[in-house]
Amino acid sequence: MLVGAGLKRSGHKREEILGSARAHFLREGYADAGMEAIARAAGISTATLYAYFPSKAHLFRTIVMETVSGIAAPVREAVRVKGHARARLIALSTAYATFFSRPDTRAMFRMATTERRRFPEVADYFLQSARDELGGAAIAVINDLVKTGELKVDKPSWAAGQLLGMLDHVTLVLGLAAGDDVQSRRSVRSIADDAVETFLARYGAR
Repeated sequence: MLVGAGLKRSGHKREEILGSARAHFLREGYADAGMEAIARAAGISTATLYAYFPSKAHLFRTIVMETVSGIAAPVREAVRVKGHARARLIALSTAYATFFSRPDTRAMFRMATTERRRFPEVADYFLQSARDELGGAAIAVINDLVKTGELKVDKPSWAAGQLLGMLDHVTLVLGLAAGDDVQSRRSVRSIADDAVETFLARYGAR
């Protein structure tokens, strides 16, 4: 019991440290982030921080590699939505557009790509994982709708890329170009509706 409780506290403390460190890295960038400042933000000593993460590089790698699955969870959940093609595609597209409208999502993508020279394997892992998580969700929905006869698609991965690309332009690309907090003048639902209508015009079964 005591050992189990200790492991639980240790795991909880690790998550607290990662949360504080993630916010600090996103705010300051890798080069300007300091382990002492991260320890202060987490309410621990620098020695304790190094006991969990032996270097700033190790801490950075852990944050990037453990973040993508968590932040993509709403998009994965949208795959479970039931209904006709339009309803399912709008649920997926709304979740995806919301995901890339979030300042913290944009900041994480910016940080991972900015630090590619220093951590190429981390950037590759992050971007590939994001592609697998997000693109995989879209492909799953499209495959389901092909099976029900609601879509006519020869290459689901290409079709998924086209749908998500329409959403990327007014969410992620806008944020990376204009600033993490900048939002489209259109609502997320309007962006999703327009993308889905265009997609159905191309792939909807007639």
